[in-house]
Amino acid sequence: MTVRVALAEDSFIVREGIAQVISDHEDDVVVVARCEDVDSLLKAIDEHQPDVVVTDIRMPPTNTDEGIRLAALLRDTHPEIGVVVLSNYADPAYALALLDSGSEGRSYLLKERVHDRSQLVSAIHTVAVGGSVMDPKIVEPLMRSRGRAPRSPLGDLTARELEVLAQIAQGASNAAIAETLVLTKRAVEKHINSIFLKLNLSGAEDVSKRVKATLLFLGDVQATSARRPP
Repeated sequence: MTVRVALAEDSFIVREGIAQVISDHEDDVVVVARCEDVDSLLKAIDEHQPDVVVTDIRMPPTNTDEGIRLAALLRDTHPEIGVVVLSNYADPAYALALLDSGSEGRSYLLKERVHDRSQLVSAIHTVAVGGSVMDPKIVEPLMRSRGRAPRSPLGDLTARELEVLAQIAQGASNAAIAETLVLTKRAVEKHINSIFLKLNLSGAEDVSKRVKATLLFLGDVQATSARRPP
């Protein structure tokens, strides 16, 4: 499957470098538009109908969180388009803001990953089919700051179930979780079923379960971190 990508980055040198990395040597991903700001990107989306938008988190006109707000806008106007937000900021708050409009077809990736074509292209293919990818450096600080609040919805999960849920939050498939945690696929399935049951998600659709579990995990840990004194 060839994925059509619209790329947005205000720096010409960085934009061309990312475009070259994406398109290098293979035809599984093709860059159909290269844009320097939100306005030109929106025009390119209407003109080229890309499968995925790869965008810097900060672009003109305000250079604040244009990439995040663009992802929320596309959720309403073009829900079929996946979005990979590239950022220099390993701040969970930005990632949580991206997930506010849902995690389907969304990825938050640090720009340092751009040098590894396999990681960037993997994220592009994942969001193109509705998956979600969270940079490990975003999940790691959340894991380190994790606490068990008395009424936390995660309080009943075992340590192993929390590890599995952390992998789900990164967008990992069952097979990838099994490989990372050195478990059998059947064991992973049992842990995931237990997680959904404990989080009262057993009645939801499969994709929705993973999305809601991810939001519960990230939201709970972020709230716990915020309650702690500096």
